[in-house]
Amino acid sequence: MSQTAQRPTGPSDSGANARGSARPTLEEVAALAGVGRGTVSRVINGSPRVSDRAREAVQAAIAELGYVPNRAARTLVTSRTDSIALIVPEAETRLFSEPYFSDIISGVAAELSETDMQLLLILVRNRRERDRLSAYLTAGRVDGVLLVAVHQDDPLPALLESLEIPSVLAGRRGDQEPLSYVHADNAGGARMAVRHLLRRGCEQVATITGPLDMEVARARLGGYRTALEEAGRPYDEELVMLADFTEEGGRLAMRGLLERRPDLDAVFCASDVMAAGAMQELRAAGRRVPDQVAVIGFDDSIVARHTDPPMTSVRQPIEEMGRTLARVLLDEITERGRARRQVVLATELVVRDSA
Repeated sequence: MSQTAQRPTGPSDSGANARGSARPTLEEVAALAGVGRGTVSRVINGSPRVSDRAREAVQAAIAELGYVPNRAARTLVTSRTDSIALIVPEAETRLFSEPYFSDIISGVAAELSETDMQLLLILVRNRRERDRLSAYLTAGRVDGVLLVAVHQDDPLPALLESLEIPSVLAGRRGDQEPLSYVHADNAGGARMAVRHLLRRGCEQVATITGPLDMEVARARLGGYRTALEEAGRPYDEELVMLADFTEEGGRLAMRGLLERRPDLDAVFCASDVMAAGAMQELRAAGRRVPDQVAVIGFDDSIVARHTDPPMTSVRQPIEEMGRTLARVLLDEITERGRARRQVVLATELVVRDSA
């Protein structure tokens, strides 16, 4: 949403100015000053991130209109809270150990920095916290919700639908997802990675998946299967190991694969964090990367650049996903009832020494 996007007006906003009977609005100040409403907000709040010229224009408009900020009155009229909840239904250990979450949060925060919206980070780790969140949302405490890490059986998306709160998912539950969502081309990225391994001459390509109650994990497994089928290779269940997107999960899955199929010569991991764990296990087993086993991760996070050897990985634009999530949600808040949106961002393979 651009800085000049207008928020819905309440009954006392129509034709409001210093010469009328109603209070002048922040939007009118922005229009008179020729700037965005975010700039007006920064001037009012004393932010240094405003040019002298813009500050003078805003101050002149405030003086002419007789504008007085009144957040409480505005909230009563518009039913807006000027806050967005970013909900992560995971334990704090995952939140702080996986670069994916910090990059998403960074993108969302960057996009909201030009608005009046406050970002609330909410972890939901158990049923008690979910019930408390349900009461919080039902009370209308936020204008919209971003949900990160979407699981198939998670009741939160259905709750958001029933409450009709503007909501955007980072990912989706399936092909028929009714809520707006933003995600990367997970299947295409996985297909690209496995094709690279096969073209490199690898014969026994294994994969370590994420939890299959998450569409992102199923899509990456689907991309792995598609690449094998296109190359005329059979899909072998023994070369597939389920994990949980954690480093320890990657280690355990790699250990299981080596016990089951010691002849494997490549592994595609559905996240960089799992790939890092897999590389540690390969080193402990005396298997050289990439000479004996090639490894590819997914995310192209900071983890990929600091493994030994540096990791080949599928890049998904995580920070841009965060920005896009925020933009789509702001549009839904501003234009209630607009059509749901599905945004898929492109992925690319970044080749480093591990493959």
